[in-house]
Amino acid sequence: MRVAVTGAGGRLGRALMAALGDAPFTGPSGPLAWDLPDHDLDDPASSERLFRRDRPDVVVHTAAWTDVDGCAGDPALALRRNGDAVGDLAAACVAAGADLICISTNEVFDGRRTDGGLYGPADEPRPINPYGASKRAGEVSAHEVFLRHGGAVTAEAGSAATGQQLAVVRTAWLYGPPGNDFPAKILAAADRAAASGEPLRVVGDEIGSPTYAADLADAIVELLGAGSFAGIHHIVNGGAASRADWARAVLAAARLQVEIVEVPLRTWTRPSEVPARAVLAPTTLPSGEPLRPWEAAFAEYVPQLLRGRAAGAG
Repeated sequence: MRVAVTGAGGRLGRALMAALGDAPFTGPSGPLAWDLPDHDLDDPASSERLFRRDRPDVVVHTAAWTDVDGCAGDPALALRRNGDAVGDLAAACVAAGADLICISTNEVFDGRRTDGGLYGPADEPRPINPYGASKRAGEVSAHEVFLRHGGAVTAEAGSAATGQQLAVVRTAWLYGPPGNDFPAKILAAADRAAASGEPLRVVGDEIGSPTYAADLADAIVELLGAGSFAGIHHIVNGGAASRADWARAVLAAARLQVEIVEVPLRTWTRPSEVPARAVLAPTTLPSGEPLRPWEAAFAEYVPQLLRGRAAGAG
């Protein structure tokens, strides 16, 4: 199986390239890395050019503009990069007879449900910010392209292994190498707080599922290995936490004695509104096993996080 990964240099792209490199179905040549400048979300023709060059059987689309506040500042550009570009890639896939797995986000939901429930694939998306709206537009664009060409867009259709398959993988609060993620930012903020003698103020009413990029990558490889993967998948590490909960775990791992004061989302004015509690209900993977709890995944990441912190200090 020739698997191409867009955004191969990004957080999930790197993890996925590593996981696919160990997968037996990619063969000795391993996965195909599609990234700038060859694959460009601002160039509608780049996907078609790469298909002619590499002829992949399936593309995993991790490339996106993930700057939530940046998307709020330029919604048209967000729609181009996260919406239209997915439609362009989907069209290139169907023209070449290839499958597509698109990575999406919990921010396609508004996070305003009051019953305490989790968001499943059947729940209606209602994004409340331009980033979420652009990612939802990408989901819809790919779905429409595959439907027009008779592709499999649901688990039921995909189980028959007929036609080309489209999968949408929604995830949340992704972290991992190469750094500059939420844990790394919390450590930097804690250092500043300690230097000033002030407590560290962290949002206490935004709830999500911290998800380790390596775990998500392994789950995507599992989907690919199963052969039938059409439909919507919610893949996150188990459990949920507030930003403040996660920050406490980060400081405990680093053995930093910095007081955390919980503050509401409204404390900071920012260009983009974020969903307060858009927690995804994990869907079943082919193995039947869910991803491990977020605390266990984060514990595995801690040594890399602390090495990065030490290197930055040096």
